[in-house]
Amino acid sequence: MLIGELARRTGTSERLLRYYERVGLLAPWRRDNGYREYDADAEHVVRRVRALLAAGLPTRVIRQVLPCASGDGQLRPCPGVLDTLHRQLSELDEQARRLDTARQVLRAAIRTTERRRAPDAEAPDPGAAGAPR
Repeated sequence: MLIGELARRTGTSERLLRYYERVGLLAPWRRDNGYREYDADAEHVVRRVRALLAAGLPTRVIRQVLPCASGDGQLRPCPGVLDTLHRQLSELDEQARRLDTARQVLRAAIRTTERRRAPDAEAPDPGAAGAPR
């Protein structure tokens, strides 16, 4: 199938499909006229790639994991993949901790700002129309 058909079937842009090819996630062959031709499995590969991206894996890890994916989407044991997945999970856990800390700081700032603002809530906004000058 041509790139437009694969894009339509997977809901993925042609530009993104070309990117997947560039980073080694898809390997179409070229027709004599230069058009990309994808085999029947390409649709499943794109769906696996999208699912792995949604799970937080970067394309460099997906490139390593993809050959280990079976047709039903399960991963077969492959050398080094389990270690890579553990490292990626640790990175995601660390990102989650940093985000949680940032959320706590932001919530505290909002609470502080709301408490300080509450007594002034009755006072007119000096920049508002009709406010005394």
